[in-house]
Amino acid sequence: MGKKWKFGLTGALSGLANGFFGAGGGLFLVPLLTRWAGLPQRKAFATSVAVIFPLSLVSAAVYLWKGALDPAACWPYLLGGFAGGLVSGRVFQKVPLGFLRRAFGVLILYGGVRAVLAL
Repeated sequence: MGKKWKFGLTGALSGLANGFFGAGGGLFLVPLLTRWAGLPQRKAFATSVAVIFPLSLVSAAVYLWKGALDPAACWPYLLGGFAGGLVSGRVFQKVPLGFLRRAFGVLILYGGVRAVLAL
């Protein structure tokens, strides 16, 4: 059984975050995958990106079913996200790991500050 239960629980936690907050599953995945499940940092970043897509599809389907999603409003963000994903996927291996860690930390801090100030 090994680490499989840790991977499953990590996925469940990120799915809960994604469903509750509309996104953010990846925010929890990287620390959980690196520290708790023992994946190397680059593999954790890549795995997080791969997991976000299906989690977001499930969450979007639920929001659409509940009438809380405007599909027409999504297109500009989807196109921009697609372009950003292509660019970042191409340069990912060339970016130093230290920079990725710091950038991720800044992103977490920024999101936390915004969430606290919005209260």
